Amino acid sequence: MITRTVSKNPRTTRGDLVNDLQRAGTKVTKPTISNTLRRQGLKSCSARRVPLLKPVHVQARLKFAREHLDDPDEDWENVIWSDETKIELFGKNSTRRVWRTKNAELHPKNTIPTVKHGGGNIMLWGCFSAKGPGRLIRVKERMNGAMYREILSENLLPSARALKMKRGWVFQHDNDPKHTARATKEWLRKKHFKVLEWPSQSPDLNPIENLWREMKVRVAQRQPQNITALEEICMEEWAKIPATVCENLVKTYRKRLTSVIANKGYITKY
Repeated sequence: MITRTVSKNPRTTRGDLVNDLQRAGTKVTKPTISNTLRRQGLKSCSARRVPLLKPVHVQARLKFAREHLDDPDEDWENVIWSDETKIELFGKNSTRRVWRTKNAELHPKNTIPTVKHGGGNIMLWGCFSAKGPGRLIRVKERMNGAMYREILSENLLPSARALKMKRGWVFQHDNDPKHTARATKEWLRKKHFKVLEWPSQSPDLNPIENLWREMKVRVAQRQPQNITALEEICMEEWAKIPATVCENLVKTYRKRLTSVIANKGYITKY
C-alpha cells in the first residue's frame, strides 16, 4: 500500500501515509515508511523546478524531436544556438561547499557574503556553435524587440564569421515574444537568416543552457565582489570555455531528442 500510494502520488508525505495506514487499522512509524520505500528504490528528494508544459507544448516538443531525430550531425554543427540568462552577484549562483572544522562555520573564509535585498544581477545574451563560444554581451537595459534586433545586428553575423560557419548556417532562438515579434521575424527574413523552428518551453533542447551552467560555476568560484567585476569575469570565463565542450554538446544532440521521445514530450534531464 505504501509503495502503491507513493507511485500514484509522489508528493504524498510520510505523515499522510501514517494516517492512511492508521485508518486501515495498521500502526506504522515514519522511519519504517522511509526504510520500506528505500528498499523499493525510492527516496525523498527536492522536486525539480521545470517549465510548465501544457498539452500543446508536449505535442510540439514530440513533433520537433521526431522530425529531427534522423538529421545528420553535420546539420546540428551548422546551427548557432543563442539565449539570454541572468547571473546574480550574490545568491544561488554563488553557492559553494567548503572544508572547515566543527565550530568555524562563521569564519570569513568559510562564508559567502550576502546582502539583504540581493546583490544585484546582470542580464547576458550569448551564442555558440559546435566550433566554440560566440559573442557574449551584457544587456544593460530592459530588453524590448528593438533592442533585441540591435543585439543581433551587432553580434550575430560577427559571431558567425568568427566561428567560420558554413554557408546556409541556421540560427536558433526560443519563442520569447521579443524573438517572435513580427518586426523581428521581418528583420531576420530581410537579412536572409535561416531560423530553426522551435518548440516553446524547451530549455532542455537548447545546449546553451549547459554552457550557462558551466560559466556560472566558474564565475562563482572567482567570487566577484561588485557588478563591474561580475561582468568582466563572465566575459573572461565565457571565452575560456573549450571548443571541445561546445563540440561535444552538439555531437550528442540526438540523445536529447531521443530523451524527449522516451519521456513522452516532457522535460528531460538536460
